[in-house]
Parts: sequence; C-alpha cells; structure tokens
Amino acid sequence: MLALMEALAAIQSFVASGGPILYWIAALTFFMWTLIFERVWFYKGSLSKVKKATLDIWEDRAERNSWNSRQIRYALINRATQKINQNRDLIGVMVTLCPLLGLLGTVTGMIEVFNILAVTGGGDAKSMAAGVSRATIPTMAGMVAAISGVFGTTLVTRIAERENHLVEDQLTMDH
Repeated sequence: MLALMEALAAIQSFVASGGPILYWIAALTFFMWTLIFERVWFYKGSLSKVKKATLDIWEDRAERNSWNSRQIRYALINRATQKINQNRDLIGVMVTLCPLLGLLGTVTGMIEVFNILAVTGGGDAKSMAAGVSRATIPTMAGMVAAISGVFGTTLVTRIAERENHLVEDQLTMDH
C-alpha cells in the first residue's frame, strides 16, 4: 500500500510540474490505447465470425459470373472492410492530437515564463524554471504518447490490410 501511495505522489508531482494539460494528454492516450486494444481484440476474436458470415453468403450463391454477382461480391467485401477498418481513422487522429496537446502545454508554460519576466523583471530564476518545466514536460509527454500510438496504429493497420486482402481473396468468382 505504501508503494502505491508513493507512486501516486510521484504522479501528482509530475503533473504539478507539467501543468494541467498533462491530464488531457493522459486521457487522450488512455482512450487511444483503449481503441487500439479493442481493434486487436476484434481481430483475434469476432473477425473470424464476420469472415465466415461473409463467405457463407457468397458460397450460398449458385451463380457468380454475372454483373449482379460481381456487385454483390463488391458489397460483401465493402461491408467486411468497414468492420475491419472501424475506428482506424479515429486512432490516427488521436495520435496526431497528442503532440499538439503537448505544444499547447508548451505555449501555456511559456506564457507563464513571460508573465514572471514581466512581473519580476527577469530576476527570479527559480520562478522562471517552474515555467520552463511547464513548457517542456507537456511537449515530452505528448511526443511519448504519439510515438506509442504510432506503434499501435502500425500494428492495427498491418492486421487490417492483411485481413482485407484475405476477405477479398476468399470470395472467388469461380465455382
């Protein structure tokens, strides 16, 4: 229990030195990774059911060479692709927002430094150091969150592209 209290104190100290924007970065990172884990979970579990249902609908067709059959195949592939690619764009937007929130923290920290310079005339280095800390820590946190999100996005994108190709390859036009 003591270790948990020490960890919470360290987190509170870090947030205090970086400013309240760190809460926004943490929330965005949590939501981003929740969506990444949801996609991986979908690919490992429910995707096989979606592929089987799509393949069963296609295999139940007696005729597969007409224009209508090609349109039905195209529609089946698109439905499966939509389910496979769900939330990928949102994850990408969150990866992009992480460093932007870090830069917002940088701007607010620099405003604090300039305010201290205006009030003290530049003589209070200790107060300015706190403002510089509030300027650099959010930038670092935003970049770390974005880099971790890039790894997750790359994983999700590779799996999604592979599964999209597999669905398309399984719906053959011959009988």
